[in-house]
Amino acid sequence: MSAGVVGNAPYCLVVDDEERLRQVLMHIMRGDGFRCLEAGSGEEALEHLQRHPISLMLSDLKMPGMSGVELLRRVHEQQPDVAVVMITAVPDVEAAVSCLASGAMDYLLKPFHIEEVRVRVAKAMDRRRLVLENRHYQERLKERVVAQASRLEEMFFAGVQALAEALELKDPYTRGHSVRVSQYSSILGRTLGLDEEVVRQIELGGHVHDIGKIGVREAVLNKTEPLTADEYEHIMIHPLVGWRVLAPLLGEAPIALSIVRSHHERMDGRGVPDGLVGEAIPFEARIVAVADAIDAMTSGRPYRGNELTLEQALAELQRNAGTQFDARVVAAVEKAVVRGELCLLPRTTDQFAAVTGAVRIGLAQTSSEALVRD
Repeated sequence: MSAGVVGNAPYCLVVDDEERLRQVLMHIMRGDGFRCLEAGSGEEALEHLQRHPISLMLSDLKMPGMSGVELLRRVHEQQPDVAVVMITAVPDVEAAVSCLASGAMDYLLKPFHIEEVRVRVAKAMDRRRLVLENRHYQERLKERVVAQASRLEEMFFAGVQALAEALELKDPYTRGHSVRVSQYSSILGRTLGLDEEVVRQIELGGHVHDIGKIGVREAVLNKTEPLTADEYEHIMIHPLVGWRVLAPLLGEAPIALSIVRSHHERMDGRGVPDGLVGEAIPFEARIVAVADAIDAMTSGRPYRGNELTLEQALAELQRNAGTQFDARVVAAVEKAVVRGELCLLPRTTDQFAAVTGAVRIGLAQTSSEALVRD
């Protein structure tokens, strides 16, 4: 450090119950460019620590009242970046080791030479600088990791969007379906009081729940007449196909992956692909199943009749509660509709368009074939 004290020079705190020794050390430190503060006890030192950003502390080991070891511990609790050099007149190896283990960067014995003090202080400040630089590097590394994770997530969603757009080319009636199911599912998740991270995965599961329809023949997917038994069986492979396609991508989102597989399970065990019954069906999949039904009932495909009124559609959901749908989720639909939180989302040609505004939701006819198609 250059001689002379400047306004942005680091603070050095000298702690010793001997005033003469404090003055000597402060003279040395000022000569090396520090702004110096002094304390005759550990308690006084802590008061300085609360008022100033101390970079270096030279402290006696044995003092009346608070010991140097206790002061060292307290200093590191309040300002862990302070470089501490302990000073003692007793060559006690055990005490030296204890101080170093407690965070001191060096240890000086009285009497000492001026140059020895300067060398030890320089080493302590170098170690402090390296610690701070390493911490800064770790923080920047963490920021880069977060940024990289964000880029990977963006790439993943771009891939999902490409799959969804490919599905739309096969089945133009599904345009916007997944984004609406995702929105309805998140509303129901929040109405049911689920954790936000769970809701986030439910939204993701809603976005990708029908990806498996990529594996369904277009002739079956776009058929306007009633499905044959073979066609019905074929179209119902899509939950399992979607699960297989997305399993390598959704390892960090198991809830979303379970939604893809289980959104066509039924409470009575008559669903696919696993025939799960009641509570064995993942709760989040039961939520998306209801959201999927809501959009199926409002999609207006050519093979369906006129839309039901809100009252009729809600009655239809309630009629199927406990057999096809989870009664708790159906009750959440009723609650969200009454509150005005569950509203009809606009039809859009952009599968992943932002949905804004709130308009009335119309619930339409529920049928096994309607739910199969969406």
